[in-house]
Amino acid sequence: MAKKPAPSPATDHALRDHQPGERQIKPTDSRGNGDELHQDVGTEVADPAGYLTDNFGHRISDNQNSLRAGERGPTLLEDFVLREKIFHFDHERIPERIVHARGSGAHGVFECTKAIPGLTKASILQKEGATCPVFVRFSTVAGGAGSVDTPRDVRGFAVKLYTDSGNWDLVGNNIPVFFIQDAMKFPDLVHSVKMEADRGYPQAASAHDTFWDFIGLMPEAMHMIMWAMSDRTIPRSLRMIEGFGVHTFRFVNEKGEGKFVKFHWKPVLGIQSTTWDEAVKIAGADPDFHRRDLFEAIDAGEFPAWDLGVQVFDEVFAKKQPYDVLDATKLIPEEDIPVEIVGRMTLNRNVDNFFAETEQVAFLPSNIIPGIDFSNDPLLQGRLFSYLDTQKSRLGTTNFHQIPINAPKCPFHNFQRDGMMQTLVPTGRANYEPNSLAEAGENGGPRASAETGFKTFKTNDERNDPAQKLRVRAELFADHFSQARLFYLSQTENEQAHIASALVFELSKVTLDHVRARVVGQLRNIDEDLAKRVAAGLAIDLPAKEKAARAPIDLKTSDALSIQKNADDTMEGRKVAILFAEGSDKAAIDKLKGDIEGAGGTAFLVAPKVGGIKVKGGTLKADGQLAGSPSVLFDAVASILTDEQAKALSGQGAAVQWFMDAYGHCKTIAHDEATQLLLDKAGVEKDGGVVAIDKFESVGTRRHWAREAKVRDLA
Repeated sequence: MAKKPAPSPATDHALRDHQPGERQIKPTDSRGNGDELHQDVGTEVADPAGYLTDNFGHRISDNQNSLRAGERGPTLLEDFVLREKIFHFDHERIPERIVHARGSGAHGVFECTKAIPGLTKASILQKEGATCPVFVRFSTVAGGAGSVDTPRDVRGFAVKLYTDSGNWDLVGNNIPVFFIQDAMKFPDLVHSVKMEADRGYPQAASAHDTFWDFIGLMPEAMHMIMWAMSDRTIPRSLRMIEGFGVHTFRFVNEKGEGKFVKFHWKPVLGIQSTTWDEAVKIAGADPDFHRRDLFEAIDAGEFPAWDLGVQVFDEVFAKKQPYDVLDATKLIPEEDIPVEIVGRMTLNRNVDNFFAETEQVAFLPSNIIPGIDFSNDPLLQGRLFSYLDTQKSRLGTTNFHQIPINAPKCPFHNFQRDGMMQTLVPTGRANYEPNSLAEAGENGGPRASAETGFKTFKTNDERNDPAQKLRVRAELFADHFSQARLFYLSQTENEQAHIASALVFELSKVTLDHVRARVVGQLRNIDEDLAKRVAAGLAIDLPAKEKAARAPIDLKTSDALSIQKNADDTMEGRKVAILFAEGSDKAAIDKLKGDIEGAGGTAFLVAPKVGGIKVKGGTLKADGQLAGSPSVLFDAVASILTDEQAKALSGQGAAVQWFMDAYGHCKTIAHDEATQLLLDKAGVEKDGGVVAIDKFESVGTRRHWAREAKVRDLA
């Protein structure tokens, strides 16, 4: 028998040495200019596996910062560590999106309502009344495509504007800030929040060890954590969320003059959220709650709309602020720079095919048009590379721009040829330039235009030395707590209780004691009362305050950051359930239904049985059956019953729970005398939101937050 050859030294080494996570090496902790945590193993490590390397064995000196031209400069393409890290991350999943996998999309139109040619030469903003088609995709971040719509999570808010100058993709979220300051950390953030690697759960949830371990070590994330633990991340409807470009961009006008700009989408229906208990119950009752709500609203002609607003400012303003405008973990308070409304986006058509459009749409932050440009935000700079690469991986071809949902609606011509799934048929032999084929009567192809082509804003020396190449953050990036404190103190007492309760819930799922203690120690830098409430909710001693790299400063509170302070007392876009049964008064139901619809709301009839039910005055068909239409799906409820039916329903758990949940979720309950028996069984007490049927219109769909302390313990 022939002797088996020895394994290749390369293979042997790979099998022996490439086992991440097996070796326990104690690193030395230090903090960088931006207070980012560096963990260094030093120079003398017995086991080579203790050194962090790229995929080809090159040791890495800094895994926290991308390489940039100057402290506040743009990220450099030569940063092979960043490119490999993000390149590998972009290709980890096929074909589902790594993040934002579960999405809902719709078509619409954008209209300029205020021309701003003095600020930007962007074609769509040059003339009032100018329009262009849009496609919008809303999404959760952490869960897979098969997860539910209502977890506590950031919502993606990506808009593709098909302008006459090319596609402009404004790829943002429903939160104006982000967890991290540098794109180098994005793979680590997502790895930490995704299902834990050894067990494959929890799905679509941040309430677990690895996420909070990462957060506790990354104080730059604490501002975003305040937003993530607020009601902003459990929205009532996709039609009722704000959208933000997150980053600082630039406007550039015809003269080449530039100013900074932040983009906002303001929902015409206002902002509205659920309670956490509602979000959990909705997930069980209807996992597609947000997707269904958006589709049905557009299908019914109730087109959701958002106003596009801008905050425009210059370097003089930027230099005066106690934060860095290039830091994606910071916002500019609307009280300092008011949001100027320049356009309106209306979604008026559902997709024809979910896969062809919603799944195959590819957004690229690098898709901008003349008049819009980038800033040196290090998170944005990394995204400009990452998205193009990940779309090629997910859609399988460099020709993904030819898929109809991604193709521009203006002419495009270049010398790019071939590639997998090429659908165009270029003619002639001009696939390069310069060429002189036109001199022989052939088509020589397109050429660049120095006058009308895209020109990058030239200046790169604003508080920056572009001659330097550094892995470092600007020192002002180290203030991680001032704006987190600003956000928390800007909320109502009830909203603060929701944040504290969310933190208690999330951290109660963390099994590592030191991680819980570290996070609460970080919270002490935001607000002492918040930290005490969370510690009490976890039944742990208040830990020592974590050291802040820069002491937080008190900023003026901003009412614009609170949902409850800006709640619209409106019926428009809201859904009200009317419970009835055999023998109910049809005339009373019809009147209430007419009042709701007349005020812009939707009435949804609920009964113990669907189909035609005999009622006083005729026959009435329910829209939904009681057990399958829990009150968590509606903004308010009403009940018109007979004494006999109320007595019968009081013995049914679904009916009692229907009112118990509506009361517990602080919703308006309108009822007749017969329903009082059910209300008593459900423990519903009289207050300003529990009213007679004829008083419903005066109370509407507003929430009655003063009730909440009666129905649940809040941190």
